[in-house]
Amino acid sequence: MPLAFSSLNHGTVAFGFFNIDTDLLLLEHYFLSAEDFCSHMILLAGQSEKDSFETPWEVYSIDNPREIGDLMAAIHGIRFTGFIGEVYRSFPFPRKEEDFKQKPEGYENRQALEEMISKYATKKKILIRGDAQHETVAVAEYLFSRGVFHQLIEYVWLGGYPRWRDGIPPDYVMAMKKTLEEASGWLFRGLDLRPS
Repeated sequence: MPLAFSSLNHGTVAFGFFNIDTDLLLLEHYFLSAEDFCSHMILLAGQSEKDSFETPWEVYSIDNPREIGDLMAAIHGIRFTGFIGEVYRSFPFPRKEEDFKQKPEGYENRQALEEMISKYATKKKILIRGDAQHETVAVAEYLFSRGVFHQLIEYVWLGGYPRWRDGIPPDYVMAMKKTLEEASGWLFRGLDLRPS
């Protein structure tokens, strides 16, 4: 489930997985696959050698909050509104609590999710900006300290809440971990991708 993270300019923001059968992540009203997120992190490993950088990411943006839907209502099967409601109609919350684990094969449902989200969202390019002097990263309009940006990466590495099923992340997450652990730039210094 998405968790609350502190931004430097917009207070607390939501980031994370919102359905265990998919690999889609949300950052407030932006959506992208965890596989794309990990690919972006691998590219940033090379750019973080510079004092500052700017790079575009392609995301889905749902600008009307009602079109996003009500996550808690969808989880509890009370109301299925907006994009999230449609996702939960197709991929309902598990009946058994022990089955509530992020599925590493969630990327296999990517085409179905893209068909759903295209009814609600527009594709948009957002800019990611790194600033070594201030040790900050801006993801579109959301500005994060380097430490909080690390928390976003650690969240994906662990499979968020409730963690990857059987503690085994997908290959694309392992590839990100390997690259970031070898990165020497300022952005990933101190990043902790050990199991917790």
